[in-house]
Amino acid sequence: MRRVFAVALLALASATLPAQQEQEPTMPTIHASTQIVLVDVTVQDKKGNPIHGLSKDSFVLSEDKHPQGVRHFEEHSAATAKPGPELPPMPAGTFTNYTPTPEGGALNILLLDSLNTPIQDQVFVRQQLLDFIKKAPAGQRIAIFGLSNRLYMLQGFSSDPQTLKDSLQKKLTARQSTMLDGAAGSSEAVDSLDDLTPASDISGSLAASSLQQFQTQMNAQMTQFRVQYTLDAFNTLAHYLQNFPGRKNLIWFSGSFPINIMPDATLDNPFSVMNLNEDEFRETTNLLARSQVAVYPVDARGLMVDPTFSAAQSGRSFSRNPQAFGNKIAQFNQSQADEHITMNQLADDTGGRAFYNTNDLTSAVSKAIDSGSNYYTLAYSPSNKKWDGSYRNIRVELAPALAGSGYQLSYRHGYYAFDPNAPTPKKRPEATPNTPVTTEDKLTSATQAAAYERTAMAHGAPTPQDILFKVRVLPASTSTSDKFAPNNAPDPIHPIKPPFRDFLVDYAIPGSAFSLTKSPQGRFQGGIAFSVFLYDRDGRLLNTSGETIHLNLTPENYEAFRKVVRGRFAISVPAKGGGEMFLRIGVEDVSAARFGVVEIPVASVAKLAPPPDAPKLPSGDPPATAPTAAKP
Repeated sequence: MRRVFAVALLALASATLPAQQEQEPTMPTIHASTQIVLVDVTVQDKKGNPIHGLSKDSFVLSEDKHPQGVRHFEEHSAATAKPGPELPPMPAGTFTNYTPTPEGGALNILLLDSLNTPIQDQVFVRQQLLDFIKKAPAGQRIAIFGLSNRLYMLQGFSSDPQTLKDSLQKKLTARQSTMLDGAAGSSEAVDSLDDLTPASDISGSLAASSLQQFQTQMNAQMTQFRVQYTLDAFNTLAHYLQNFPGRKNLIWFSGSFPINIMPDATLDNPFSVMNLNEDEFRETTNLLARSQVAVYPVDARGLMVDPTFSAAQSGRSFSRNPQAFGNKIAQFNQSQADEHITMNQLADDTGGRAFYNTNDLTSAVSKAIDSGSNYYTLAYSPSNKKWDGSYRNIRVELAPALAGSGYQLSYRHGYYAFDPNAPTPKKRPEATPNTPVTTEDKLTSATQAAAYERTAMAHGAPTPQDILFKVRVLPASTSTSDKFAPNNAPDPIHPIKPPFRDFLVDYAIPGSAFSLTKSPQGRFQGGIAFSVFLYDRDGRLLNTSGETIHLNLTPENYEAFRKVVRGRFAISVPAKGGGEMFLRIGVEDVSAARFGVVEIPVASVAKLAPPPDAPKLPSGDPPATAPTAAKP
């Protein structure tokens, strides 16, 4: 697409970014380009109280049974965590995706899962969380996310109880999931045609067996959709959180845990509905662990009782086939066992803890945050330098002097040894914010990158901080126009109607944030994609602007490029009758699939004055092609 205005890639002026952005973290962080492994360890006594004051010599660390030397050791305590730095005041219309974080403290994320949770349990969870917020200790940094068919950021990190309370009350709406097996989640005993067939009818039993297999296959397909959406959400969240230093405690409230890696022994063909999710499950937990995310699964249904005994269940099917009653009970018990296995495995693989069969969700949240806010970080460089993608087991024990103390340790139990210097996997083509993940997709590194790209520019999704930048958004003028700004690409099926107000979007990005490769000829090559998306309140993409810049710089130009990258683009917004609208502004390092994104309400800048250097936009420019991808 043609550029709107000149993009000053070689500007010599430095971008005025918050000073905190350029500081190196005090702790080593694990990224694809490092060979340092971080292990966060929580230590508790028999009553669940955190143990403080241990030293590096208190721990014995090994990988695949080979002792490892601890290169860095640090204790973190909720009592000593310092509040994060405040952002300096910025001019009106100026925004950044930089988020201050507390020094040495943990971050807490509440994930409310409406995809896998019955609607009545969603209401219960929200009330329990409101009770928790009222009693939460001051200074705890908490973010709130929601999961439906994708991940939504309802509230960024905040320690203000009123802000968190408002987000729970105003943004969190209970919604009925259409993908659950029954109203009580996947553990509900749903009537099938098999239940209506008397056990003495042999031909009927044979038919019922086929019908059961058919019904199970249909349910498994729906479950597979939930599995894929859930895994995508966790990958997106892990990508978002990996740029924040320190430990992150992810408290996942769900009414069912569909990531099933176990075969169904009740079927004639036990493996026919096994979703083959084990590799995907492992890759997801590995990505979470690399981002220092510990998962605390919480069963939102509270104390579970077999719904077979509910008065709401019809007894007609049981009178015709008494064996069905026992089958229902066995089905419920098996489902509960499988879900608890998944919850415990996810918690163990990431260093968290699972909570189920409790109606006190407020206490579960408090315990999870308290446990995850008091921990020790052990960093080591693996003695095995063979980066072949194999799974490495991590074991942390207490030193012999503490072996009889009864202390309980929680930590991640392994990782995949992927090559830190391997090239970034190629992304799938035609990735758009609304492209679904099909059941045939395997969550390899390539498809993880594609899923991340799809959500990076989706309305309401987490705003990536791989690339930190500032952006200024101001009206181009005080007047309106009947023509689109140059280089705009409105929705051709449901086009927005004039008059329009044009807004100028000015980028300022440190050039050092981009990964350029040096060619044999000594030039520095890469690509930068600028994107400005206009959404309505329902998430419909109305208009886009932006451009992809392909770089081929001389060494002299590269030095200037590293100081700052500037870009200016214009986007047309309906001036009347458009309702609530949002601008999602992004930049991508194309070769590395890294993103920086800011999202703002149009109303927050609509009444500001145009910038002094606002140019007169050319009129009569025809609309460009329809909006397609994160980099139009």
